[in-house]
Amino acid sequence: FCFSLRSSPLHSPETETLAAPPPVLHDGRRVTPRLHLRLRLPSSFSPRQICLILHSPTSHRLQLSPSFFPKSVPPQTTMATPFKNNYRCVPFLQQFYEGGAFVVSSDASFIACACGDSIKIVDSDTAAIRSTVEGGESEVFTALALSPNDKLLFSAGHSRQIRVWDLSTLKCVRSWKGHDGPVMGMACHLSGGLLATAGADRKVLVWDVDGGFCTHYFTGHKGVVSSILFHPDPNKQLLFSGSEDGSVRVWDLMSKKCVATLGHESTVTSFDISEDGWTLLTAGRDKVVHVWNLHNYTCKKTVLTYEVLEAVLVIHSSSDFASCVGSFSKKREETTASSEIYFITVGERGVVRLWSSESAVCLFEQKSSDVSTKMDEGNRGFTAAVLLPSNRGLLCVTADQQFIFYSPLETLKDDMSLIISKRLIGYNEEIVDMKFLGDDEQFLAVATNVEHIRVYDIASMSCSYILAGHTDIVLCLDSCVSSSGSTLVVTGSKDNNVRLWDVESKTCIGVGIGHMGAVGAVAFSKKRRDFFVSGSSDRTLKVWSFDGLAEDANKPVNLKAKAIVAAHDKDINSIAVAPNDSLVCSGSQDRTACVWRLPDLVSVVVLRGHKRGIWSVEFSPVDQCVVTASGDKTIKIWAISDGSCLKTFEGHMSSVLRASFLTRGTQLVSCGADGSVMLFTVKTEERIAVYDQHEDKVWALAVGKKTEMLATGGSDGAVNLWYDSTALDKEEALRKEEEGVLKGQELENAVSDADYTKAIQIAFELRRPHRLYVLFSELCSKNDSENHVGKSLGALGKEEFRLLFEYLREWNTKPKLCHVAQFVLFKAFSILPPTEISEIKGIGELLEGLIPYSQRHFSRIDRLVRSSFLLDYTLTGMSVIQPENDANDKSPFDIDMKTKTTDIKLLNEHSEPEDKALSKKRKSRSKTSSKKKAKGVAYTEVAAVPLVS
Repeated sequence: FCFSLRSSPLHSPETETLAAPPPVLHDGRRVTPRLHLRLRLPSSFSPRQICLILHSPTSHRLQLSPSFFPKSVPPQTTMATPFKNNYRCVPFLQQFYEGGAFVVSSDASFIACACGDSIKIVDSDTAAIRSTVEGGESEVFTALALSPNDKLLFSAGHSRQIRVWDLSTLKCVRSWKGHDGPVMGMACHLSGGLLATAGADRKVLVWDVDGGFCTHYFTGHKGVVSSILFHPDPNKQLLFSGSEDGSVRVWDLMSKKCVATLGHESTVTSFDISEDGWTLLTAGRDKVVHVWNLHNYTCKKTVLTYEVLEAVLVIHSSSDFASCVGSFSKKREETTASSEIYFITVGERGVVRLWSSESAVCLFEQKSSDVSTKMDEGNRGFTAAVLLPSNRGLLCVTADQQFIFYSPLETLKDDMSLIISKRLIGYNEEIVDMKFLGDDEQFLAVATNVEHIRVYDIASMSCSYILAGHTDIVLCLDSCVSSSGSTLVVTGSKDNNVRLWDVESKTCIGVGIGHMGAVGAVAFSKKRRDFFVSGSSDRTLKVWSFDGLAEDANKPVNLKAKAIVAAHDKDINSIAVAPNDSLVCSGSQDRTACVWRLPDLVSVVVLRGHKRGIWSVEFSPVDQCVVTASGDKTIKIWAISDGSCLKTFEGHMSSVLRASFLTRGTQLVSCGADGSVMLFTVKTEERIAVYDQHEDKVWALAVGKKTEMLATGGSDGAVNLWYDSTALDKEEALRKEEEGVLKGQELENAVSDADYTKAIQIAFELRRPHRLYVLFSELCSKNDSENHVGKSLGALGKEEFRLLFEYLREWNTKPKLCHVAQFVLFKAFSILPPTEISEIKGIGELLEGLIPYSQRHFSRIDRLVRSSFLLDYTLTGMSVIQPENDANDKSPFDIDMKTKTTDIKLLNEHSEPEDKALSKKRKSRSKTSSKKKAKGVAYTEVAAVPLVS
């Protein structure tokens, strides 16, 4: 036996040879005794760092005793991790709303959102983008509306074009030019036949949806018309419009006149109609809600809200909020008046409030806001709200592009509370860092260029909760599971502080104050999990201890730094702690990575070699080495012992921003500023795969510790999840191979049965162009070939015809295959009408490849046909062949000699110059032919003399 013991795959092994004990006889049987191997290693030498290789000519197995492994490392976890060859991307978070126009379907199953120059149709349950309506490069949508049956989508934007989209086909079925300026609001009548638009040109127009012509033209507003609403009762032909001049106008569609003008002191933002249809509620930025009687258009009540309002919503009896209204009346021991109306308001404070119209009293108000209210004035809190049907609660839209779904919950004290049932993020802006959370890694914590952390549920794709507390943008984060089993998160921010969070309670339990610059890197300890390290733009490293910190503390505790060191000459970008908590590595913009001994932060080695700043550092899980990613487009692996560079990986076209180990240190995954994600093999430095699923820089890379699932995020605001598909790819390859064998046998059976139609269809499924050519060749050689080929082509679909034209384009370039190709092409054009040919994908490019060679083949055949007449004439004149005489035609020998001469001249004028080889051949035979010239002429002259009986 020969075994090799080595501490790292990157170093050569020390080989020792042991002699196997000879076989012995035991109870008459030949038995080979076991070979016991005992290794004495230093206490710091982990079994994870051992690669034991057994070479045996008799293929004996090496059985390791369970006592070989420490208690924390069970035997099954030390087995080799399957090598990863491919990852599959699943879009997790996609940008679908940038603020502005949106509309909810009648059943609240989807939301149509304006997103740049397109409209995203988003599933309200999963946040998945169902489809995208492309409006054009220069189009910015400012208003959206849906038909009552949710089949048509109406849009308008800066181009002043009003478009009608069929959501089943995503095609524009009708469009017309509307206002003289951008359209600011739209509303569709319950009948679906009328569309009202409010414009920045101070006009209100009503359009016939089917005809696309204007039916009503209303003027009178002195400011931009920002909101519009049809009366929900089809029998009341009324239209309401609100303007920035503070007026609400009521338009009668029958008389085409303004029947009332209602006033506010500022911009009117929203209005709603009571359930009986005779009360109008209007809200504006003058911080009041007016209640109007639609019988005589007088103000019944004015409710002071002391808040800039963006939406007012009447609670109907069918709403799930209606059950909570009874509890309020019971609590106040009041009898609800028949004319009393309950309504909801939302605005800049970011809280939901419920009001009574008769008493003008706020019945319910959220204790705290679920959105950020620290943004600039006029761009904070809620911007819109919609009461959803079918008891699906309340949808509020925030200024930072969040869709928050609230559900009312009646408490035991006849009170009400609002719980967030779902939170969808329409726009994440720029993803800067993220980590997996939980034992099963079912959550993903994402840091964007906002002052809080968003935690997403991977299963539902919704934002489960937010960790808010920083006063500036969060730049970095890390997570770990503490000794008590709870999940902790540490974050670093531009506010120069670090914060420690308990995920279960969703509260901050510790704050570290002391850095003089933005904290750009944090990392938890890997083993003890009682401290973390932070790095800042002030060029210092700090070690923070949270040992003994109460995780259920009501208030955050001030953390103290155990050690501080001035680590670099420039900003620190990344930090990594070794698996045994003995070392920490820091990467900086000064192009160096430094390894420090914990807990005193004593310098161990400085890694120099990169030409640009270092963006990422990470320790190997099994080897005494560190990987660094740099702005010089390279990834390097360094030995900790002497600081030498062991490996260099190239392939990125721009700065490498992140790099992490996979498969127990045998592979690398990286992402860069070029938007690509790459997979490398450490041993061979080979790049296995390249993925381009991002449109901009990929700043964040998270690797699952258990499943090694990947998550990437970048400047495009998208987060992609990556699953290892190596095993799945192998299964699919085997399945396809089995299907190919079965289909191949089916193809051979069809050929043997002379079922060419079925055989051609199977050949298309298997993508076998050569087999197709053989089948078409056999059909062309048969009698009545046109019918056979036409029958076979008639059974093909559009995709098969596209493939056929691709194959024909290739066959047509080769002289040996062009005859069959031209015949099949002729039959294909004979069968398919021009309209269907034009619908084939890429037909223009395919025809461009077919036309030149087809013209060349036609010219060649035409020359051959013309030359054949001269040959027929010569052979006929030599009496080698007999002329074909028809009853009604004259004999060729009766043609006048002038006509014959003219034909010969025409043939000579249109014939191509002869080939050089043919010319030489004719010259070599000229002497032989000259001897027979006289005899040939005499023979011709004799043959030309008609016989007289």
